[in-house]
This record gives sequence, C-alpha cells and structure tokens, in this order.
Amino acid sequence: MNKVVKEVSKSLSIAEFKLSRTEKEKRTVSVLLEETIDELQRKSLVLEQANINLIQAINTVKATQEQLIHKEKLASLGELMAGIAHEIQNPLNFVNNFSEVSAELVTEIEEELQKPDRDVELETELLTDLRKNLYKINHHGGRASAIVRGMLDHSRTSTSERRLINLNALTDEYLRLAYHGLRAKDKNVNCELVTSFDTHLGEIELMPQEIGRVLLNLFNNAFYAVQEKQKTAPVDYQPTVTVSTQLLSQAVEIRVKDNGMGIPATIKDKIFQPFFTTKPTGEGTGLGLSLSYDIITKGHGGTMEVRTESGLFTEFIITLPTSPLPA
Repeated sequence: MNKVVKEVSKSLSIAEFKLSRTEKEKRTVSVLLEETIDELQRKSLVLEQANINLIQAINTVKATQEQLIHKEKLASLGELMAGIAHEIQNPLNFVNNFSEVSAELVTEIEEELQKPDRDVELETELLTDLRKNLYKINHHGGRASAIVRGMLDHSRTSTSERRLINLNALTDEYLRLAYHGLRAKDKNVNCELVTSFDTHLGEIELMPQEIGRVLLNLFNNAFYAVQEKQKTAPVDYQPTVTVSTQLLSQAVEIRVKDNGMGIPATIKDKIFQPFFTTKPTGEGTGLGLSLSYDIITKGHGGTMEVRTESGLFTEFIITLPTSPLPA
C-alpha cells in the first residue's frame, strides 16, 4: 500500500513539475510573442514612414520632371518664336519698302498731272509700276498673314488631335523657323540647308503640333552639332544639314542628317533616355530626344532611330505609318 501511495505521489509530483514547466514555457512564449508583436509594430511604423517618405520623394521627382519638361517646351518655343519673328519680318520689310516706293510714285503722278504738257506715256509707266507694287504688297502681306494663321492654328490645335497635313510643307516650314531662330541669336552662323522632299507624299494624318516639336528639336540639335564641329574643324569645313522625306509602302520616312560632331558609340544607346544629354551643363535638359521619341513611338505608332559616326555625321530616321492608328 505504501508503495502504491509513493508511486502515486511521485506521479503527482512529476505531473506538477511538468505543469509548472508548461506554465513557465507558456509565460515565456507569451512574453516573446508580445515582444515580437511590439517589434513588428515598430517595424511597421518604420516601413509606413519610409513609404510616406518614398511617396513624397516620387512626387518631388514628378514635379521636377514636369518643371524640366515645361522648361524644354519653353526653350523650343523660344527658338520657334525667333524663327517666326524672322519669317514675319521678311514680308513686312517688303510691304514697307514697296509702300514707300508707291507713295513716291503717287507723288510723281500728282506732279505730272499738274503740268500743262502732261507726258501720257510717263503717267502710264508710273501707274503700271504702282500697280505692280500694290500686287507685291498684297502678296507679301498675304505671306505674313499665312504665317500668323499657321502659328495660331498650331497653338489652338489640341496635341491629341489628328489632322491631314502636308508633311513636306510642315517639315520645310519648321526647318526655316529653326534656322532663322539660330540666326537671330548669332548673325555669323552659316549652314547649308539641303532638302529633298518626295513629291508623291501628299497629306498624311498626324498631330502637327507634336510632329513640329519633334522636327524643331532635331533641327536645333543638328545646328548645334555643326556649330560645335566648326569651332575646331579646318577652314574649308562646310556645315550642312540635310532633310528628306520619302513615301514607303505603308509609311512615310523623314531623315535629318548633319555633318557635325557625331555621337560616340559608348553613349549612342543612351540618347533617348530621359535627362541624358551630351551638351554642357545648363545648355540642355536631356528631355528633347526623350520627348520626341515618345511622340513618334507612342503618339504616332512610328519608329525613331539614329545612325552616327563619331566626328563625321549624325542621322535621325523617323517612320510614321500612313494609315491612322486604331482607336
């Protein structure tokens, strides 16, 4: 009997020990769990704050990008305005000159009418000259009006609105505007412009304001490249920018080539990346080619490539589909 009691007592002691140990383990686990929860909560707060900081950083980057894009557009607009001012000034100069000459002709006619022995042949000649001058005034005034109408049309057109456009005329117009904008800043600039426009091209559907921005950027880059090369080139170097269009089977091709500095092979693959620029600090945002690439590829479903050889030439090749993109 005593032996049984001892065995039962021993079993109870073991059970109590195990129970006590289990309770201690539970308390230990509970403490560890609480500590883990606290640590997770602390890390969660840290991650939450890091996420807030990241969102703020992203918003700051986006705002900076928007400011740089706006700056790039304003820079292009400044170049465009300088070219437009020159284009308008030319016909206005003709209008002013022919107006002055016409006023002198009118005075001569009035004097001839006052003479007792009028020279009819002279009067007829003066009237003929006056009529020619008036035709010329009308012609050049119409040219100035056309430039203004074209620019107003471009400014009012939504960037997402497609229209049938004479691409040859648009390309030629922006080439002249870019060159005159360059000359407005430096009268000593001299660059040969070579154009070859496919007469079978006709009109194609595109966003004229956006394509104009691309062309203006490519022309300005080409002029910059030949100017930079001219600083160190031999005296017989002739800066040349060549622009051509060609109608393909299902697309139209635009080529802009310069015989400037070219692009080193090590950076050729980076030129369409946002904020990458080969120009010195302060002379470029690095967004011109990036925006142009997006306009051509995403906005028009086309392609934009570059051929270049360092020290010799750079040629940008744009292809635009002749059929409208699916809605």
